[in-house]
Amino acid sequence: MSGPLIPYIQLPEIPLSFLEHIPLLGQLIDPAKPPSIKPFGALVALGVYIGSVVATRHARERRLDEKKMSEFIFWVVAAGFIGGHVFDALFYHPQRVARDPLYLFALWDGLSSFGGFTGALLGAAAWRYTRREKILPYCEVVNSAFPLAWVFGRAGCASVHDHPGHVSDAWFAVRYPLGDGTIGRYDLGLYECVLTIPLAIAFAVLWRRNPYRPLGFYTGVMCTAYAPVRFGLDFLRERQGTVLGGDPRYGGLTPAQWACIGLLALGLYFLRMAARGEPSSAGVGTLGGASRVADDDDPSEDDGAEDDEAEEPRARRARADR
Repeated sequence: MSGPLIPYIQLPEIPLSFLEHIPLLGQLIDPAKPPSIKPFGALVALGVYIGSVVATRHARERRLDEKKMSEFIFWVVAAGFIGGHVFDALFYHPQRVARDPLYLFALWDGLSSFGGFTGALLGAAAWRYTRREKILPYCEVVNSAFPLAWVFGRAGCASVHDHPGHVSDAWFAVRYPLGDGTIGRYDLGLYECVLTIPLAIAFAVLWRRNPYRPLGFYTGVMCTAYAPVRFGLDFLRERQGTVLGGDPRYGGLTPAQWACIGLLALGLYFLRMAARGEPSSAGVGTLGGASRVADDDDPSEDDGAEDDEAEEPRARRARADR
């Protein structure tokens, strides 16, 4: 057996030492912790930016209001980050919350993917309540671009190796440093990043072929594709207390595995909705795989109606002459 082949790569931080020389701001900087751009934060921010750009373009193609789309993305992303930390704190570090309840407000310290999903859902619901708008068309556009953004987010996890798995000699294990040597270990952030790439490519191709797929299609496919993969990968995770970044268990399953059950049910619900063929935007639907736009102002249809009305009196006169 060849043993682990994947090297343990750590991306460097970009120092921001010039900030120390700015008046007033420099006094707030701790010399023991100089400011820098962290690879995890940079990749996550890049993913959010790229996902937002793609989602806005898709909204334009579906003729959704771009201003409302931007507002929706802001609500979803902001609530997603808040939910991501709160979920992580409550379900992955409950002892720390019990010791220090203010840890719930340390939004920069720890994120959970399913907490982010839950927060995003609550943010979407709050946007709907305040704007009195239907959210499913906007959710579909966001989810059509989400896998691409998720690739960058999980690349950030892979860059800091914060999802360690069991020790392994498999060729796809990562050579984690241990003392003066290395030890093979599964890297779940890396695997999820790699496995999301085909989904991101598939969504891009599907959208290019037909932007007007029924409502629920992208949400349903994303949920049903992600839930089983994440459920299986979490069996490879280390337990909490064995290594830094290990996960706790509830009833033998991680918090994410329990959430996967609900996510799969949600995905099946939306796939059923998509199967009913509800139009993806007002006046736009799908018929035989091709886009169809209803145009009530078609002049050719009006001319035809006028001709029929004019033809009827002529026909009655002809019958009277006979």
